[in-house]
Amino acid sequence: MRIAIAQINSTIGDFNGNKEKILAFAKRAGEEQGAELVLFPELAVCGYPPMDLLDQDRFVELNIRTVHLLQRELPGDIAVGIGFVNRNPYGRGKNLVNVYGIILDGKLAYEQVKTLLPTYDVFDEARNFESAQKWWLFEWKGERIGAAICEDVWRETDTPGTAYMKDPVRELLDQGCTLLCVPSASPYVAGKLKVRLRLAERIAIRGNIPLIYINAVGANDSIIFDGRSFIVAPTPGAEKSAAVQDYPVRLSAKAFEEDLVSWDSSPPPAAEAEIPRPAAPGFRPAPDDPFKAGLTRHELDILEQALVMGTREYMRKCGFKRAHLGLSGGIDSALVAYLGVKAAGRENIVCFSMPSRFSSQGSRDDAAELAANLGCRYEVLAIEQVYTAFLSTLEGVFEGRPFDIAEENLQARIRGTLLMAFSNKFDSMLLTTGNKSELAMGYCTLYGDMDGALGPIGDLFKTEVFALCRRINERSLSETGRIIIPPAILEKPPSAELRPNQKDEDSLPPYEILDEILKLYLFNNMSKDEIAAQGWDGDLAARIIRTAARAEFKRRQAPPVLKVSPRAFGMGRRMPIARAVYEI
Repeated sequence: MRIAIAQINSTIGDFNGNKEKILAFAKRAGEEQGAELVLFPELAVCGYPPMDLLDQDRFVELNIRTVHLLQRELPGDIAVGIGFVNRNPYGRGKNLVNVYGIILDGKLAYEQVKTLLPTYDVFDEARNFESAQKWWLFEWKGERIGAAICEDVWRETDTPGTAYMKDPVRELLDQGCTLLCVPSASPYVAGKLKVRLRLAERIAIRGNIPLIYINAVGANDSIIFDGRSFIVAPTPGAEKSAAVQDYPVRLSAKAFEEDLVSWDSSPPPAAEAEIPRPAAPGFRPAPDDPFKAGLTRHELDILEQALVMGTREYMRKCGFKRAHLGLSGGIDSALVAYLGVKAAGRENIVCFSMPSRFSSQGSRDDAAELAANLGCRYEVLAIEQVYTAFLSTLEGVFEGRPFDIAEENLQARIRGTLLMAFSNKFDSMLLTTGNKSELAMGYCTLYGDMDGALGPIGDLFKTEVFALCRRINERSLSETGRIIIPPAILEKPPSAELRPNQKDEDSLPPYEILDEILKLYLFNNMSKDEIAAQGWDGDLAARIIRTAARAEFKRRQAPPVLKVSPRAFGMGRRMPIARAVYEI
């Protein structure tokens, strides 16, 4: 049977747009690739994750109506698998279910409810959906097809939050499943593809059957979907074996792009080539810190693609064609400017230098050089006059008080006000330039440098920002003979430049130390004593934990960040603001 994977980018709530995309891909699959079965990702009809839109009855009804329209409009001679939301058929529990259905000859010939409903990290599906109570197979072209929807296959891992009692894969295999499709909306995290492939191989070996992994692509809010759908299948004619090499990757779709690829489930052995898979020694989920050993050049390139697509999709789906940012001459804003240009085009990005009395000439020159290298519009809005006016207005109430963080933050808030004024006037989206290290420690200014609609690098620690920028320069030098990010930006000590001779390390530990302790605290939930047991200074760990916990009120008011790590601020880490810091 010729099977097609339709790796599409659905927009949440765009039912007509998603329907037309499903129709177009299904038609292409049949006419161009001769597919008899075409499979779309999880919740392709309504987009993922719909979150509390599921509380709105009209959203659910439009989703169901779209399925009915697809029944009428899809080609009649091809089976089409789609993910959608349906009413709970069991008569008890939550009102809704996450369903994968197959439409054939105008009928919804098959429905499988999702069994395992994740409630960890960015997921909260048990809030809205009821779990499957029965499991079914769909017989088509001599195959007995089962659907295990995304999390339904992750029972095989020891990822925190996945200790499930039910085993939907076993239920399907026990019924004689000969082909397992796994429609997914699996978010990108550095290193996650290796885990998916190893997981798929494990299940394919267990059942001696092909596994078809259909992943979503695109981005919705903080979540980036990398696509990279694939098929793992036994070697034709080979005996059943537990050897991994008997289950090569037969097919692989593009990364971060919509794609339509097809595969014949029963080709002659000589007609099929094996696609190399990334090395994945031993079966374990991705480590809590995928950056721990340092990302390879390829992984840094993939990370860049993720951030570019996440920025582009956020702009597009929020209705913005243009974006802008404050360009300080530091490494964070340099990376955000580069990502913005890659995402929206240099003609749609404006960079603002907003020097104060404390801005060094070197930083001003570095910002101008970077903007010239990127080819984007560059404007200078000096804030000295406005800053002086603010200080004059506050002179009476500040009388007798020394210069401190209040005067420092005034500069950041003036800049934020100017950048938001430009946003309002020209319908341009403001990109926030803060990194994860700063967000963790509250080393940022509410209503100042935290202003904006999206934080493209808010899930990258400072050391990771440096690593990605160095890789960008390395690749650019190799491909074009020139670098993009001026060397001075990479070499000078990081500084907010809000007071004379200020350096980040005046307020923060060195980033090489800070980031490692933050990873243990944020990713592994370690206390001060546990971190100290790893060889780090206990007093320093206590200081970092206390500071990070007390900065939660800032993060609650920060713009969304693009998630690329196992645990991003925002949806992936929900912490109370008012609490005792018991970890120290």
